[in-house]
Amino acid sequence: MLVSDILKTKGHEVQSVRSTATLSELAISLKAARVGVMIVSDDGRALDGIISERDIVGALADNGAAVENMRVGQVSTKAVLTCGRDSTVGEVARLMTTKRIRHVPVVDGDRIVGIVSIGDVLKYRLDEMQLEANVLRDVAIAVR
Repeated sequence: MLVSDILKTKGHEVQSVRSTATLSELAISLKAARVGVMIVSDDGRALDGIISERDIVGALADNGAAVENMRVGQVSTKAVLTCGRDSTVGEVARLMTTKRIRHVPVVDGDRIVGIVSIGDVLKYRLDEMQLEANVLRDVAIAVR
């Protein structure tokens, strides 16, 4: 199964935020969009970074109440790990596991075409396993 299969079901919508937004504004946007991560992009196209709830918590632990007025660009991860549409779900699962990340942007050339979460990957891996179990059950029944 490929990442493109996940995007067919999930869609290609990607939430983004400018690096100049405050973390307070970001928190409001994350809650409103009901997501845990946003792409950082100042022009709406380029991948300038990624920022998650985990980054906000880390900034709060390091800076206390001053975090409210800090800028997204001060806290976001700039070296973003990505995948392509043709990446396998297994490859993305390994990347997430080894790098301890929960979201991977999907790129096509220099365009961001989606984002996959660990929940998306888990769902598709479970679906894949269920399909295999069903096939094996059908084979066992047919052999009887």
